[in-house]
Amino acid sequence: MIQNDFVIRDVKIFKPNGEVDTANIFVTGDKISAITQSEVTAEKIIDGRGKFATPGLVNAHTHASMTLLRSYSDDKSLMDWLQKDIWPIEDKMTHKDIYAGAALAAVEMIRSGTTAFADMYGPCMDEVAKVVDESGLRGILSQGIIGIANGDKKLAENVELYKNFHGAANGRITVMFGPHAIYTCPPDFLRKVADTAAKFNAEIHMHMNETQVEVADSIKTYGKRPFEVVAETGLLELGMLAAHCVWLSDDEIKIMKSKKIRVAHNPGSNMKLASGICPVTKLLREGVTVALGTDGASSNNNLDMLEEIRLAALLAKVDTLDPLTVPASTAIQMATEFGARAVGLKHVGRLEVGCKADIVLWDMRGVDWQPNYNPASLLVYSANSSAADTVIVDGKILMQNRELKTLDEEKIISEFTACANRLTGR
Repeated sequence: MIQNDFVIRDVKIFKPNGEVDTANIFVTGDKISAITQSEVTAEKIIDGRGKFATPGLVNAHTHASMTLLRSYSDDKSLMDWLQKDIWPIEDKMTHKDIYAGAALAAVEMIRSGTTAFADMYGPCMDEVAKVVDESGLRGILSQGIIGIANGDKKLAENVELYKNFHGAANGRITVMFGPHAIYTCPPDFLRKVADTAAKFNAEIHMHMNETQVEVADSIKTYGKRPFEVVAETGLLELGMLAAHCVWLSDDEIKIMKSKKIRVAHNPGSNMKLASGICPVTKLLREGVTVALGTDGASSNNNLDMLEEIRLAALLAKVDTLDPLTVPASTAIQMATEFGARAVGLKHVGRLEVGCKADIVLWDMRGVDWQPNYNPASLLVYSANSSAADTVIVDGKILMQNRELKTLDEEKIISEFTACANRLTGR
């Protein structure tokens, strides 16, 4: 008899090779202790019949508290949107606002099958850490550092975030350093970030090559493309999670490959802001890790990772005019295994013995799952994220039968609404 804390019985399991097996998943503590078709003996059993088990979804790039600005400013170019609308109101945000925005984001993420998220925002990232602790999610947190505006102060805040929270919440919180972008952080300041992060052996989370304007300005100002500039600052030696990576040259891709840069592809946000299409197929072919992110709820406008999975698969096919590129199984991997690798999580992102028990059970009884020839294909091309029935992180159940176990949704929405209304005057 296998000793365990609970078992998910008779569930269909996603395997990276695209195959789907029916088996029992045993969870002991925070890990998957067995996957077997043998007889189940356990005190606690979760009925997996009619369910499809995948690793938890990893949102590799977001700004959680931007839920406060959802629908506040839409249908604008990136720099117009940032400079005229977003940055001015973000300057007004308090600790209470950041907490409320992150708490609502946590509800939205759990309800749509996300178990880990890489968040770059600020100030008050300690409030996001508090939400991670309370919700049971995994958080890869970084202070958004704009070097041209109080950069030293924000870098110091990132240091404090690292000292206070790296490894917190039973190891569910990790901390990176978050220089915003090359157009807000000049090379000399990026060198300072690199030197500081290196002292803590910390990695970097940064926006890279998001728009044509960003690339053109880099060439005009420095005579080089963004990755070529950043490569000279020491940042790439630390390990980088690079968000967007839409406009890349072949030489930059060579740099990314040699430095093992991991990409957070944000198809929904990039489409909405008309930023362009990340060359996912080329990057994958070159062996670059490509994960998926939603970006913030102000530029997406949701935190639905299942939607990003679908968009990533479809957009790559349109971009290459090749229906065979980014098949359903690869799209799921981008949001699970590749996502975990991109944000630096070990033993996460696969349903295997010894891996962390970060698991989502998708309910396949809905009409959009019929007929059920291929659960992986249905999840990517047909299903809605409301099919997320049960969400488990570190062996702890955060949602079961669509009922949240760690968060008070009604209270969170009420407090969130008060903060949003105060901020916007709407």
